[in-house]
Amino acid sequence: MSNYKNLLEDLDDGILTISINRPEKLNALNSLTLSELKTSIEKAYDENAVSGIIITGASNKAFVAGADISELAALNDMNSRKFSERGQEIFALIENCHKPIIAVINGYALGGGCELAMACHIRIGTENAFFGQPEVSLGILPGFGGTQRLTHIVGKGKALELMMTGEMIGAEEALSVRLVNHLVATKEDGIEKAKEILNKILKNAPLSYGMVVNCVNTAYSNIEDGYQIEANSFASCCKSEDFKEGTAAFLEKRKPVFKGE
Repeated sequence: MSNYKNLLEDLDDGILTISINRPEKLNALNSLTLSELKTSIEKAYDENAVSGIIITGASNKAFVAGADISELAALNDMNSRKFSERGQEIFALIENCHKPIIAVINGYALGGGCELAMACHIRIGTENAFFGQPEVSLGILPGFGGTQRLTHIVGKGKALELMMTGEMIGAEEALSVRLVNHLVATKEDGIEKAKEILNKILKNAPLSYGMVVNCVNTAYSNIEDGYQIEANSFASCCKSEDFKEGTAAFLEKRKPVFKGE
């Protein structure tokens, strides 16, 4: 795997674990960290050895405690739009990835950290996790897709409350509002749970679950017809070798061997 300054990578049995590693800054997202994350995800898209991805924080105190405030303070009306659009682009890579990506949220997931977690397909929180979008306390608002994803996940009323007050919520409340899918005791338990879920996903046809991601994301689009995308994706699956293998295996009462073709 690649050598990064602010990321750690570990590839084990097809599962790539990416750990944000700036413990002295509570893993805050600076420009370098965002660039390295973009590179890591882009490589994972095309790397055959990578079947699924886990994103977590390298320490037990923080997943990602937000963006780097020293860099935020330098923004102005000339460069701020580009800053926001760059973050949106990187998190869209995660959201639209055809390989399953699970966030294991240990400790603080604030601002850009909460936005990063929400871009992942599935979220697992630890008991010491805290979530929030406190940007209004800095005179800004979530700029990496948070206003959209948080609304889709928890609903308009709760999203407005969280973003307008800037208050944090704990792990139990995050579970109750469906900001996380599962709650576990420790980060180690979270990694184990993430691998358990990924292994269940990876037993299925890669083309199929990759297209599920695309169809579900389209459900939130005001431009594309989600039903048409679903029908087109269904037809594409029916032309695949994996469809032939899956149906044949069912009829022959054996486990299918999918190749992603």
